Amino acid sequence: MGYYEFIFTLQSEEDFHRDLLINALAEAGFDTFEETSAGFNAYISSSELDQEKLNEALLGYEEMFSFSYEKNLIPQKNWNEEWESNFEPLTIKDECYVRATFHAPRPEFRYEIVIDPKMSFGTGHHQTTTMMMEYILEEDFQGKTVLDMGCGTGILAILARKTGAVAATAIDYDPICYDSAIENTHLNNTPEITVLCGSKEAIPNQSFDIILANINRNILLDQLSSYAVVLKNGGSLFISGFYQEDIAILEEEAQLHSLKKISSKQLDNWASVKFIKENLK
Repeated sequence: MGYYEFIFTLQSEEDFHRDLLINALAEAGFDTFEETSAGFNAYISSSELDQEKLNEALLGYEEMFSFSYEKNLIPQKNWNEEWESNFEPLTIKDECYVRATFHAPRPEFRYEIVIDPKMSFGTGHHQTTTMMMEYILEEDFQGKTVLDMGCGTGILAILARKTGAVAATAIDYDPICYDSAIENTHLNNTPEITVLCGSKEAIPNQSFDIILANINRNILLDQLSSYAVVLKNGGSLFISGFYQEDIAILEEEAQLHSLKKISSKQLDNWASVKFIKENLK
């Protein structure tokens, strides 16, 4: 299986125009993005590409600003080389160092995470992953049970475990992400993480202290009710993968399931929100 690379060029100086396109492409099935000086590159599995769906996703933006794209097929055998040439180590809040297997260790950091990204989303470089990792570093995960939805590489579940969570379940519908997350749990010596392939139907019938969900607005709207069922009273839900203007609609849906907004983060128009499940009588 190969991947398609779409090279987008934007004739706009507004950063949020790029974010609008990225969000639209994510909802159309694209799973990895790389910002460039002229715009961004977007990647999608060749088996997942639906040109009609892509055209519909981009419809309307042509009238807002000018952009163009070219499409290239990248054989899977070249993908790891692509990642190795572009993946740079990352530091979160001066506490967590994220590196690939081909980078040197940095033992001076409190937490170090080794990620072999392959073709899965979630290396920490995207704004949404960065904000979720910041939340984890700010919160008390000691002794907690964690559910990580849309886990990608498994980076959030791994950091949760390293910061004290006793167990974590990581779920992603993409088989490539599933395989990547399993490999990364081994790389980081976090065997307490159970990785499952699926969507909300794969959520175990158990209760969790904390739920992490870095996906996109539409999936979150669909799955909030499922999260509320398995989140303990007083438990925390952290979500990201959407824009600041989406917070209101997500908060409205969350309130229907006794989830109260506590705080939010913003980074380059992307947003992340913390909810608490209110005690039910």
